[in-house]
Amino acid sequence: MSTQDAHPLPPRLVSLDAFRGFTMLAMASGGLGLHQVANRMIKSGSDTPFWHTVAYQFEHVEWVGCAAWDLIQPSFTFMVGVAMAYSCASRAAHGQTWGQMLRHAVVRSFVLVALGIFLRSRGQPQTYFTFEDTLSQIGLGYTFLFLLWNRPTWVQLAAAFGILVGYWALFYFYPLPPEGFDYSSVGVPPDWQHLDGIAKHWDKNTNAAHYFDVWFLNLFPREVPFVFNRGGYLTLSFIPTLVTMIFGLVSGEMLRTGWSNGRKLAILVLAGALGLAAGWGLDYAGICPNVKKIWTPSWTLFSAGWALLILAAFFAVVDMLGFRKWTFPLVVVGMNSITMYFLAEAAAGWFAASIRTHFGDRPFTILGETWEPFLASFWVLLAMWLFLYWLYRQRIFIRI
Repeated sequence: MSTQDAHPLPPRLVSLDAFRGFTMLAMASGGLGLHQVANRMIKSGSDTPFWHTVAYQFEHVEWVGCAAWDLIQPSFTFMVGVAMAYSCASRAAHGQTWGQMLRHAVVRSFVLVALGIFLRSRGQPQTYFTFEDTLSQIGLGYTFLFLLWNRPTWVQLAAAFGILVGYWALFYFYPLPPEGFDYSSVGVPPDWQHLDGIAKHWDKNTNAAHYFDVWFLNLFPREVPFVFNRGGYLTLSFIPTLVTMIFGLVSGEMLRTGWSNGRKLAILVLAGALGLAAGWGLDYAGICPNVKKIWTPSWTLFSAGWALLILAAFFAVVDMLGFRKWTFPLVVVGMNSITMYFLAEAAAGWFAASIRTHFGDRPFTILGETWEPFLASFWVLLAMWLFLYWLYRQRIFIRI
């Protein structure tokens, strides 16, 4: 039997490209400046529940909790796992051996980590290494994810939940700061809302993974010693981030089965609901707080629940009902997602300056000063999308 017969090519999942494109468009838009618009509306007297909701949902929460904006990174990370199920099946169908795919995974891990370091360090006055960027976090876990590809589902899920329990234990058993500890020494402001009870173990910059970074990041060349991360982000967050990707991998392999679409949709919805309930329950019970910035185990379950439900919605509308035409702008981005990420992180300022150079301030102020952040984000997003559309028309898809 030929390799092609033994490993039939997987059909392309349009909902995957659409969901990934939607996620990357949201990320690249910067929330379309709606957080800034909402704050301006509130200051100008439009102090309504609607604008307070917009201001909250289009910005990251400070520590515990979840806004819509916090779901972008876990959605993108989750889709990495889903995509692996399809890409590895395609590589196997084209005759690649497991060893060749492993080498590709290792190289991809290295490149993703390096890109993340570059995007976070460019323009900084001192030379330093940091691994907090989304690409670096994905890269650090990508090879481990590949090692779980094509394994039995129970093995993948056992690995996922084993990692979460172990990561929870790492934080829980690490000693709390002593009485009278100077929190300002680790960048925690005086008005910080400290966590209580067991949750104290996941407070900002006084947890196990923070002290790992104080050791680990100072092993690299630095002009200024690392003392703390202003946002509280952690290198070791790649470990629970790997679990998010594992959940995506399990979902992708389930979608590749010959089961009926109805059964697949039911599994996605049920798993999503269970993830939401488990994540929220752990936070509510005080066992583990829901903190996106350090990717706590409860956040891993909660955010994966949302990702599963959003994927279920895309799958139902796009692949089951066949409504695909509207997804074209999303697919253009989804098929060049890394390019869009790089453009948004490294070139958004250049796009904005170029638009102002050629068209002046009029495109940004046509709706008034209050709406300037929205229009600035919109025109930059449109320019980036048009560039990706050109790549799409040329059949240029930049992958790592």
